[in-house]
Amino acid sequence: MKNPDPSRYVAENALELAIGRQVRAYRTHQGMTVADLARGSGLSPGMLSKVENGLTSPSLATLNGIAAALHVPVTALFRLYEETREATFVPSGEGLTIERQGTRAGHQYQLLGHSSGQSPMVEPYLVTLTDESEIFPLFQHDGVEFIHLLEGEMIYRHASRTYAMKPGDSLYFDSDAPHGPEQLQKLPIRMLAVIVGRHGTDTD
Repeated sequence: MKNPDPSRYVAENALELAIGRQVRAYRTHQGMTVADLARGSGLSPGMLSKVENGLTSPSLATLNGIAAALHVPVTALFRLYEETREATFVPSGEGLTIERQGTRAGHQYQLLGHSSGQSPMVEPYLVTLTDESEIFPLFQHDGVEFIHLLEGEMIYRHASRTYAMKPGDSLYFDSDAPHGPEQLQKLPIRMLAVIVGRHGTDTD
């Protein structure tokens, strides 16, 4: 007999699992034990444990009893199921090439993922600077930025300070201050840049 596929179980029982996680979250937040909630809802500890672990499809009467004991509306128990969970997978070398201000100077930006959410806006890029690249002016934008150098060497400026960066070095900074590569010392340069700002913000 084949072992059950866990991913198939999660897909087929997403509602039960979401309700169970929400019940447990409310219970622990209120400092209640399983026995406490079982008494308040009129359920046995064993049944409540099955509900919290997504092992049973609770009836509406059961959910009403649990919600009443937790002092929340029954609709609150469905909150995790109703929320959208996003994921973006980008195979190696298949990032979406983006035109940005730095592109004019020979800098290539490959977008590695995106979110349809409103704020904050997170943009992860693989930035490549080749021997055709030129140093471009410093930039400023709302939010924060994280860069991690993968290949090459450069001097990177942030505000009044400069940082000699080699492969493995990282820099996290307030991107409202002027910043950008000041000297390209060893080419090609590849770095991971993660920009966190607001939708519509102009970033380098």
